[in-house]
Amino acid sequence: KDIYDDTRSITEPSGALGVAGIKKYVEQRGVSGQTLVAIDSGANVNFDRLRHVAERAELGEGREAIIAVTIPEQPGSFKAFCEAIGKRQITEFNYRYHTDREAHIFVGVQTHPENDPRSALIASLTGQGFPVLDLTDNELAKLHIRHMVGGHAERVDDEVVL
Repeated sequence: KDIYDDTRSITEPSGALGVAGIKKYVEQRGVSGQTLVAIDSGANVNFDRLRHVAERAELGEGREAIIAVTIPEQPGSFKAFCEAIGKRQITEFNYRYHTDREAHIFVGVQTHPENDPRSALIASLTGQGFPVLDLTDNELAKLHIRHMVGGHAERVDDEVVL
């Protein structure tokens, strides 16, 4: 994302490895006042890969949280959930009926590393009684679980999956 912000060019993840290494080096060593150079290579990016790069950039910079939340399966629950997240933007929302008692939702929510960190979001939700599982750092969730939300649903005999 830094490469895009500076040059308006997109590299594949392996092409941006040099910049990622320099960022980590600067962070770990507290380097300042030096000129550091990275070789940026690889522009083998298609639209599918571009989506993946964009999603990972937001997560890596602490600008998005991926969470699984259980809400009551009753009218008004989604509204209460939205009120609990406040003015934060929902970047992704997946829901599937589970039981008559509860619904499991998979949600991406915009955060800010300094002004509105992921921990504040989770504290807000748990403080209002919503069980939350933070999946932001879970590779399996980022790659696969978002496509498998809900699992097997009880009492859904006429479901059609498209």
